[in-house]
Amino acid sequence: MLANEIAALLPRMRRFARSLTYHREDADDLVQIAMERALGRSEQWEAGTRLDSWIFRIIKNAWIDEVRSRARRDELFAPEEEGEHVGDDHAGAHQQRLAVQKAISLLSEEHKLVVGLVLVDGLPYKEAAEVLEIPVGTLTSRLARAREALQQLLADQPARR
Repeated sequence: MLANEIAALLPRMRRFARSLTYHREDADDLVQIAMERALGRSEQWEAGTRLDSWIFRIIKNAWIDEVRSRARRDELFAPEEEGEHVGDDHAGAHQQRLAVQKAISLLSEEHKLVVGLVLVDGLPYKEAAEVLEIPVGTLTSRLARAREALQQLLADQPARR
């Protein structure tokens, strides 16, 4: 049953959504939207094709819709996560993770998408290119530019002690 197969993809869907949104609530909303669209349009999925690629494409398109909507509303959401672990013994690791998340959030949407699919979710280049509906060569060049941008953004951050 398709619903069960989609449900089995939930952890990967949440991981990909988090890599795009950086907010737990936004990621959960994005996954819910994707689930509704996938189940409501299940006749559009072609049996024999990769279900995960189809679902990730739905998530990508839903996120693009959300970004456009927010731009029209000109809203800005502050990340709650920055203050969650104050005084935690793992503060250094947490600060490093926040630095990486902030650097990724500064990337263009194209670069966020390739980083989320390839580096975070571990999708092979071919499948990630299919999700994004771009040639594999375009994906690899975007990924290379995204990695360079991340390295530069992380190098520009002040050293923490």
